[in-house]
This record gives sequence, C-alpha cells and structure tokens, in this order.
Amino acid sequence: MSGSGTANEVLISAAELQTALAKDPSVRLLDVRWELGRTDGHRQYLEGHLPGAVFVDLDAELSAPPGTGGRHPLPAPEDLSAAARRWGINDGDLVVAYDAAGSSAAARAWWLLRHAGFPNVRLLDGGLRAWQEAGGELAAGEETPAPGNADLAWGHMPVADMDSAGKLAAEGVLLDARAPERFRGETEPIDPRAGHIPGAVNVPAAGNLDERGRFADPAVLRSRFEAAGVDGIRETAAYCGSGVFAAAEVAALQIAGFDAALYPGSWSEWSSTPGRPVATGAADG
Repeated sequence: MSGSGTANEVLISAAELQTALAKDPSVRLLDVRWELGRTDGHRQYLEGHLPGAVFVDLDAELSAPPGTGGRHPLPAPEDLSAAARRWGINDGDLVVAYDAAGSSAAARAWWLLRHAGFPNVRLLDGGLRAWQEAGGELAAGEETPAPGNADLAWGHMPVADMDSAGKLAAEGVLLDARAPERFRGETEPIDPRAGHIPGAVNVPAAGNLDERGRFADPAVLRSRFEAAGVDGIRETAAYCGSGVFAAAEVAALQIAGFDAALYPGSWSEWSSTPGRPVATGAADG
C-alpha cells in the first residue's frame, strides 16, 4: 500500500510553526511530555512549554486504562472527543503536537487525531529542542484554553489487532519498533515475556531520527523501510511495547510514502496472552 502521505502532511518545522502562529495565534499546541519510566511530564511542562500549549496526559487522555488490551489501549472514541474539546480544539484548527523525546509521545496524539478524522494535525519536527534552537521562547505554568467544538469520528487510520498482527508477520510485513535488545529477547524491563512476534522485522523507531532528533529525509526513510521488506504492495503494520513508539513508526512510514496499520496492544498484549508464540534472536521469525 503506497501511501499518499508526505512529510508536509505529517510534519511542521519550528520555522513554519512560528510563521503559522504569527498569522493565526489560535493554532492549537499540544504538549505531550512523556517518557517511558518517567512520571514527571506535567512538571516538565509547567517549568517550560511553547506559549499557549496545553498539557496532554498520554496515560490518562491518549490511552484507556491498562488491561487485557495492553499497557496503553486506545481510548474510547467519546473520551478522546471530550479530551480534544478540553484541549480547545475547534473544527478547522491547525493542531501541532510535540514532546521532548523523539516525537514518540507526540505521534500518539497525531495518530489518534488522524484516526478520529481530524486531518489538520502535524508533528513539530524535532520537538521542544527544535523550537528553542529556532529562537522560540517558552512559557511557564498551566494553560487552560476555552473548550473547543471539534466533532470527531473514528476509524480513519488502519488498525491491526492481535490476530491480524500475527497474520501480517507471516503474510505481509510486521515491523517491531522497539530497541534491538528487546526485539532479540536479551532484556525485557516491563512486559511478561522477552522476545518478539514470530516473523516480525526489527526497525527501531529511534533510527528514523537524525542526530538532532528530527525525522530523516523521506528518501532515507523509504530506503530504510524498503530494506525491511516494505514495498507498498504487501500490507504493513507496526508494533512496539505498548503502541506509543509504533505510532512514530507509522508517522515515519507515511513520511516515506507508505501506509501502515498500528497494532495498539503491541508486545504488552501479545506477551501477556497465553498461547501466543514468542521468537528470540536477531533473525525475524
């Protein structure tokens, strides 16, 4: 499935954002400060964020409670709609999501809003660092916008469940976006079993970024995914530990011109489900 997505449909640069804000101060900014193993995202936000940005809680607002569906199941559609209005999003707004750790958390917001039928959402390429490098100032404290009127739908991005992810690993392309040592099963700090879904190919999401923390050139990304077997013909899906970094992988795939499904339950669901096979080692499958 070759995608219609391009870099300028996924990303916005800090300079472009500054221009957009100068023309329309109502651009809605979402600060999705979250990192695996840390709980101080809101404190970091309060200490300094893009002026006007509202804090988005990935665990509470971009996910349902953990359970049989994994550590970060998708939120209920009505809950995401209520959150979007709480963030001040109105129909027709430009929404820009950012974080301070490689855009993985921001990509979760980007993917969910796209999934909910909101087309005009972008990732700030390079996140908070890029904004500051472009001379952007930061504001401290809480931002509480007026409620928005965004009317969201559901089901606009492809989604894989546990069964279809296993099938894609055998018949299509299933990308594992985790770090290589977790893919190989050498370490597993969070989930019940170590290893990967048999047949998956390891393409760590961190490798989609350059040394400045910005997404690599589309041609570079395309070559990277093609080397993993993505051809624009066979169905493709991405997973990670709990569906967060995989959203950044889907974003990178779109930048490269490929459509891909997200497996939200990811390894946290697969590894905790009795009877699901597990592979270890460097070779896929």
